[in-house]
Formats: sequence, structure tokens, C-alpha cells
Amino acid sequence: MTTYYYVLASQKFLTVDEPLDEVLKEKTRYYQEQEQAIDFWLVINPAFLNAPAMQEIKAKCPQPSAAVISTNKQFISWLKLRLEFVITGEFTAASVDEAIRAQSLAPLL
Repeated sequence: MTTYYYVLASQKFLTVDEPLDEVLKEKTRYYQEQEQAIDFWLVINPAFLNAPAMQEIKAKCPQPSAAVISTNKQFISWLKLRLEFVITGEFTAASVDEAIRAQSLAPLL
């Protein structure tokens, strides 16, 4: 099992209100320059919120939600400082596919 870290907020906040796409593009460019594998993903309606242990977190977050999920704890801590009004935490998953699974497909707002 691998530990994944996340920042969680409403889909509108992460995809419309904040310039998150610019941050993720810059991080992707940096990783490519460093020949480093991408270790973060933007997930709309993340399925990890359906776990019984996550129900309290899910209840705190406006729906539909979105999350940036990463194996890089420092990146998530930096995003928390950058975005401010987000929920952070961690969970474990057996694979990346399991970690970034979405509950359902939702159009970007």
C-alpha cells in the first residue's frame, strides 16, 4: 500500500476560482525538465471520499468536489499554503489507479 496525500475543495474552487491549472502546468514542466515522473493528479469527484473513514471529511467539503492527489507530501503542503481554503489529508491505496479513481465523470465547471 502506498500513502497518497491530497488537497480537497469544491470543484468550482479548484477548477474555476483558483489558477490551479497554471500551477499544475508549471509543476509538470519542471518535472519534465528534471526527467522526473509525474506524481500528482487532479481528480474530479474523487472516489476515496466514499471510504467509511472519509465520511467526516466528505461532509465538510462542498460537492461536487475535486482533489489534487500526490505521493509528494511536500507538494501538497505547498499547495495548501498556496490555495489556503482547502482540506488536506492522506489515505492509502494499493495502486495509482485506485487512488485516482473518480466516483463519476463530471463536466468541468
